[in-house]
Amino acid sequence: MEKYELIPAQLLHNGTVQPAQFFEPALAELSMIVQAHAPDYCRQLLDVALPSAMVRRIGFPLSAQLVQRELRIVQGTVDGCHFAMEHGVAFNVAGGTHHAGFDWGEGFCLLNDQGVAAAWLIGQEICRQVLIIDLDVHQGNGTAQLFDGNPGVFTFSMHGERNFPFRKERSDVDVGLPDGTDDDTYLGLLQHHLELIFDRVRPDFVFYQAGVDVLDTDKLGKLALSRSGCRKRDALVFQYCKSAAVPVQVSMGGGYSTHIRDIVDAHCQTFAEAIRVYE
Repeated sequence: MEKYELIPAQLLHNGTVQPAQFFEPALAELSMIVQAHAPDYCRQLLDVALPSAMVRRIGFPLSAQLVQRELRIVQGTVDGCHFAMEHGVAFNVAGGTHHAGFDWGEGFCLLNDQGVAAAWLIGQEICRQVLIIDLDVHQGNGTAQLFDGNPGVFTFSMHGERNFPFRKERSDVDVGLPDGTDDDTYLGLLQHHLELIFDRVRPDFVFYQAGVDVLDTDKLGKLALSRSGCRKRDALVFQYCKSAAVPVQVSMGGGYSTHIRDIVDAHCQTFAEAIRVYE
């Protein structure tokens, strides 16, 4: 949790953003989260009454404070959609909770922030075709399950094949990477698939899950991207979105390097690349 406090502070320290560029969301309401999640699951979550087996699957002790945090993350991503449509790109300094499925949480994810926002955009007919680009080292299994068979939301996950979750769901495009994948291999595959997907899908909105657990310093990731490779990854995504004139909302995703500075710096360079591309 520490990184979520440090990222905004570091962005301000670096001069990457100014205080006026931050916004503080309210708590997402039940009517919002049921856009993507089962009503019974949502009510149990709001009542802090999930079964103990589900709490163990999530991995956090359940509390009202934790639920409120998750609701704020979801609303932040929804609000970010409006800012992205106005400015081209917008960020949630947390989020990327892609392991939460229709009626379950998992892997420290209670609600799927980008999943809820995508379902809301389609349900409100604000967008016709949404693309979710998930580049966290772990497959976006919850996101894949939420939109399996939904033609309005196209899911693309590029992840460590032998990493969590060990039971994968089916995204529209899954690219499973072997342990030790380096910059050149990763970036070549990413560019290839982005070109094919943008040409095929022609989205009018993009969500980007920008986990930095792909780094070679990550304790859990098993891949071998350098910080420079991670920066180039972000630049590729933003360049494709800008070239297609498609707004993009970014959520931070995972990062588990031994040194917190490696995590924070990698997340902050995602912001810096967005600003560079969209200037």
